[in-house]
Amino acid sequence: MSGRDVWLRARARLRRFPALLERCGEQASAYGRCVAAASAGSAELRRDACVREFQALQECFARAVGPAK
Repeated sequence: MSGRDVWLRARARLRRFPALLERCGEQASAYGRCVAAASAGSAELRRDACVREFQALQECFARAVGPAK
């Protein structure tokens, strides 16, 4: 397999990202709000501050993509 094939597959996946994000807009917004709130002011963003919101977004993306081939 050539390096070119890898990049073509990666680009194809990235082209699908906007449609997936649209399907998961509610979860993406919740995660964004959480990150913004957790890092507001002088607060530092901690590693697992928004883990529940991230997991919900990750699960939504997995459902939107469908079963792995």
